[in-house]
Amino acid sequence: MSKTQHGLGKGLSALLGGEEGIPVRRPVGYINKTIVSETPAPDTSDVLRIPAGLIDPNPFQPRMSFDEEALNELAESIRTLGLIQPITVRKKGDGRYQIISGERRFRACTLAGMDMIPAYIHDASDQGMLEMAIVENIQRENLDPIEVALSFQRLMDECSLTQEQMADRVGKKRASVANQLRLLKLPAKVQHDLKVGLLSVGHAKVLLGVDNAETQEYLCDLIVKNGLSVRQLEEKVRALSKSAPSEKPPQELPEMYYRVLENIGRYFGDNISLKRSDSGKGSITIRFDSDGQMENFLKALEAQR
Repeated sequence: MSKTQHGLGKGLSALLGGEEGIPVRRPVGYINKTIVSETPAPDTSDVLRIPAGLIDPNPFQPRMSFDEEALNELAESIRTLGLIQPITVRKKGDGRYQIISGERRFRACTLAGMDMIPAYIHDASDQGMLEMAIVENIQRENLDPIEVALSFQRLMDECSLTQEQMADRVGKKRASVANQLRLLKLPAKVQHDLKVGLLSVGHAKVLLGVDNAETQEYLCDLIVKNGLSVRQLEEKVRALSKSAPSEKPPQELPEMYYRVLENIGRYFGDNISLKRSDSGKGSITIRFDSDGQMENFLKALEAQR
């Protein structure tokens, strides 16, 4: 009598459409390499184990706060399962290492009592660190809206990027980047409430259509106090505008208009306004501070001929 075979056997191969006789791959574990302070390791794509005491935080970290409860939960998971995704670091000249990405994971590892941290080592300049830290956090969607906006602004300022280049870096549309940056025009109180989740980005977009900062703060208080939805907020704004009509919330402009504003803005800063009707008609107003500004603009135009 033949022995009964238990388990999936050939059935699994048939289900998956595979070939018979192909061995199941074993899980890939961390490469057992340890970096010690006396012998700095060369650049490598391997996952190395670095003493936690040799790792410094990322000075370009866009995240402003770390949720303690979430950190403790991650630390408990790491105690049970280990660190599934290693952090990424760069070498410093003094034999230490600086986090490029994964600071939250690093903090959780230290909470979990790990003295050796799995990490990739990557060559990166200050600009490269800033870009990688910001882009990773944005792509993971774990920054609040104000942190995202500040990250965009910082990346543009410190890396001399245009909004269009910024959009390419983070894989978003140019209009999305522009709308995110507009959140920084809100009063500090409104930005704070948006940051901590007391109001949504939808609420913020409606508030951006209100010209007066005091009115924006008043409406923000109503949202928090009464739990107004975005639609209810729009109704409040319309009610306020009956006695003193204000401009409608800014409309989404076609991409080319943002590019026009960005190019002209190189010479006049924020002293530009654009109005466009639904039919496509409109006007551009430029306010200049000196003859020199206009002269520079004229030279640029003539150089393009």
